[in-house]
Amino acid sequence: MLAERPTGRIIVTGILLLFFLQVLADFIEHIYVFGLLGTSIPPEIVAVLFVLAPFLLLLRRRPLSPRQLMVLLAVLLLARLIEPNLATPGRMLLSGVGVAAFMLWLPSQLQTERAPENAMRIWGGSVMVAVLLSACFRTLGSGLDVSTVGWGQVVGWALALWVAWNLSRPVPSTPPEDTSSATGGNVLAASMGLVAVLLLLYFVFSAPHVLARWTGTDYRQIILLFGISWGLGLIGWARGTTLRQSHLLLGNALLVGALALTAFVHQTTFPPASQAYPLFAATTGWLHAIPLLLSIALSPLLAIDFGLLAQTLSAAKPTSARLGLSFGLASLVFLFMILANVFTTVYDYIPIIGPWFRDQFWLVHLIVGLLLLITLPRRTVHLAALPPGVAAGLLGVALLTMGGGLILNAPPQEPATVATSLTVQTYNIQQGYSAAGERNFGGQLHVLRQIDADLIGLQESDNARVAGGNADVVRSFANALHRYSYYGPKTVTGTFGIALLSKYPILNPRTAFLYSQGEQVAVILADIQVGEQIVHVYVTHLGNGGPLVQQQQFLQLLPSQGPVIAMGDFNFRPNGPQYELTTQVLQDSWTRQWPDWQDAQGHRPTRKIDHIWISPGMRVTDAQWIDSPASDHPSVTATVAW
Repeated sequence: MLAERPTGRIIVTGILLLFFLQVLADFIEHIYVFGLLGTSIPPEIVAVLFVLAPFLLLLRRRPLSPRQLMVLLAVLLLARLIEPNLATPGRMLLSGVGVAAFMLWLPSQLQTERAPENAMRIWGGSVMVAVLLSACFRTLGSGLDVSTVGWGQVVGWALALWVAWNLSRPVPSTPPEDTSSATGGNVLAASMGLVAVLLLLYFVFSAPHVLARWTGTDYRQIILLFGISWGLGLIGWARGTTLRQSHLLLGNALLVGALALTAFVHQTTFPPASQAYPLFAATTGWLHAIPLLLSIALSPLLAIDFGLLAQTLSAAKPTSARLGLSFGLASLVFLFMILANVFTTVYDYIPIIGPWFRDQFWLVHLIVGLLLLITLPRRTVHLAALPPGVAAGLLGVALLTMGGGLILNAPPQEPATVATSLTVQTYNIQQGYSAAGERNFGGQLHVLRQIDADLIGLQESDNARVAGGNADVVRSFANALHRYSYYGPKTVTGTFGIALLSKYPILNPRTAFLYSQGEQVAVILADIQVGEQIVHVYVTHLGNGGPLVQQQQFLQLLPSQGPVIAMGDFNFRPNGPQYELTTQVLQDSWTRQWPDWQDAQGHRPTRKIDHIWISPGMRVTDAQWIDSPASDHPSVTATVAW
């Protein structure tokens, strides 16, 4: 049984909700990984049926017993602690089991609440705990959840042990209070509303750095506003207050509209005609920042929404059959919206229905928000004050998050000496996964550290969204290597992720899109100043086969003068027309160093698709081919001078 003291209940429930968000993120990520490795719908996608576990409640006539609820919590705790240390198949299956356990436990716990009148404070407060801890862990981990990797897992174990200790404490086994006079409410609506809140937390607010990748906004600004907004929300709730029905609905309507608009204004409308490309991403101004600011500022309302919906469901005291049907249907919607979010990125690999999801990232979030709006109970909300200890502790977490975000993301030191050459490295990191399909940020970071390049071009680095577990490999690498960074196409555009890391400040960075009939591709353009010399740098990832039209448009972006370095996964080999076309304008750094294609180590990559090009007149003093299993692509480097 859960402890009855409000402070204990809020913290325990908040940690359980945090663990659910963590295993859910891992679950969806590792299902996606199977598709990533095969570029098709994997058979393993049937594992998503774990999400539909609430339908099992249809088989019961009575609510789950306290012992059965404890078993579900034990499964969740064990899944959360063990799965980060397993290989990809094991992580997918065990995290799925954890998701199923929570999806069964949540409605069953609400069904058996002893005091529904306290549900608002307990469950709303738990959202505060879960979101602030999640944001803190991901900020301190530079995009990764620090409590799920390496020695940081000690934090997860400590939280789990604390929860287990509290769950094991004896609680008087008094029967539930008589709720015959409690407000009924619509069980289906409350169930749908609860999963809508969970979706918005999972998609966005439990990992606020995803908003930085949506919009290209400095992460320090995002995390400062996030910490201030949730801190003020805590202070207001700690004092206790009353929210009128109209105010709550208006605030939520503004939140939903602002969030969808944030995604929409940062998407790019892609013309169907190839003549419209290369197409530069539109610049954004202060007006585009307004919906982003509103989204973050109003996001603490989700904690109130969750508490209100939990109170409605617990007060209704539904039968197990009705609860199973209602929450089962809600879990079906939950699953569909997660898949819809993922499909906005992988639409090109989904037969028949895939194209429907192209450029619909904003619509997915709008639909989830509207689901919340239409299911939110219409009544005045009386917020009982949060326990002072909970409020004070969470304010400390908010301050730690803001401080950590400022320190870890501070601009790096520029090299003291002026270089006369640059070491350049291009690396397709396959979303941070190894050739064997295991998450491998550490192994790839080791490859980067070995070279210590001045300029690094990364491809397939777009994992700061649900398909990538809401991680941020670019931020992780940039902070670990103390580099300036620019992430190219915003994640709302559903393109390959490309990024530039640099020891020198990145000047005038921008993104241009190339024509594509399938998955949309883009190019990063930036200037790097080394002493008095300006070097024009380009990073790209072309579509499958390196379409000729894309390479033609890429070459149109090159300047008429000045040194040029162009790198990336071009997806074409040296024996094709794209290569021949490119060598009419640029020089292949590999053949400049190794004219017969074979290097000093015996590598002869005559079929390579990862290239570093330089403008005529530049010199090459070294070129390397690092064929490491850290990714499914080699890392290619060149040292160039002018």
